[in-house]
Amino acid sequence: MLSPMAAAQGSGPAVVTPAAPSATGMLAPADARAWLARIHTAARTSNYQGTLVYSTGGQISSSRVWHFSVADQAYERLEAQDGRQQRIVRHNDRVHTFWPQTQVAVVEKRETLAAWTTTPQAVDPQALDHYELRREGSARVAGRDAAVLLLRPNDALRYAQRLWADLATGLMLRADVMDEAAGARRILESTAFSEVDIGVRPQAESVLQIMRKLDGYQVLRPQQKLTTLEAQGWALARPVAGFRLAGAMRRGMETAGDGESVLQAVFTDGLTHVSVFVEPFKPERHTAPMQAQQGATATVMTRQGEHWVTVVGDVPPATLKLFAVAFERRRP
Repeated sequence: MLSPMAAAQGSGPAVVTPAAPSATGMLAPADARAWLARIHTAARTSNYQGTLVYSTGGQISSSRVWHFSVADQAYERLEAQDGRQQRIVRHNDRVHTFWPQTQVAVVEKRETLAAWTTTPQAVDPQALDHYELRREGSARVAGRDAAVLLLRPNDALRYAQRLWADLATGLMLRADVMDEAAGARRILESTAFSEVDIGVRPQAESVLQIMRKLDGYQVLRPQQKLTTLEAQGWALARPVAGFRLAGAMRRGMETAGDGESVLQAVFTDGLTHVSVFVEPFKPERHTAPMQAQQGATATVMTRQGEHWVTVVGDVPPATLKLFAVAFERRRP
């Protein structure tokens, strides 16, 4: 997400100014792209800290978040405020996840694959190929004036999202994922700042210090390797409209206990993501095909020959089924 503040601090390029704040209704293509470019860059270049509240299925949780951008370096920190203690810190593609109660730390290099983020998402302007952007007016979130924008999909393969973008900076202050099937509007999940300070002094060292404190922790370092579907003998035989492959990786499975690894492929339409996981079929672990949904996140699991395919994403279950049936083994 890009902000004028970021440009003033020398941390990002200048931004095209979107339509006037009072404008409502369908936005012209140039204005729509300007808004999404502003949100996209602000997510990467703004310096902010605050409390994010996440609600879904009647459950509410919150996290403290910090995001700092120094030149081309990104630093993030997230600390869960509810339930099981968890702390995530990131420096560029290096991510450490700490579980203080069990004294376990997972150290990963996440290779900048899409769908891995700890703070407000960046919306790629390419999303306008599959969504229309409407201006629904103005509101206040966490004490800040925001433009209310609606991304409505062009088909039934994805959900609508309503975004509250900070007028001064472009940072996304709130995002609701909504199901508009049958003409109704049902909020599936919502993420919003309850309070936020934008334009804070970067404190990169505060993130790096946490990453260095591994004494006393059992450190797990899952093996990860970028790859391609072709190299792994797989293909998406029938592309799912609007989604492109963002990347593929073979990752270690710390919970499997048998040294196996899983192939993960991430697909994106610029706004949301779908992950396809493929692992060897284990009858003791993989009992029967299943489908589940919690808030906006759906999961479809099925067997394909000697493999088990799991598809996860913030899209309708029917979309995940398209990925599951189209994922095909091309060679042993």
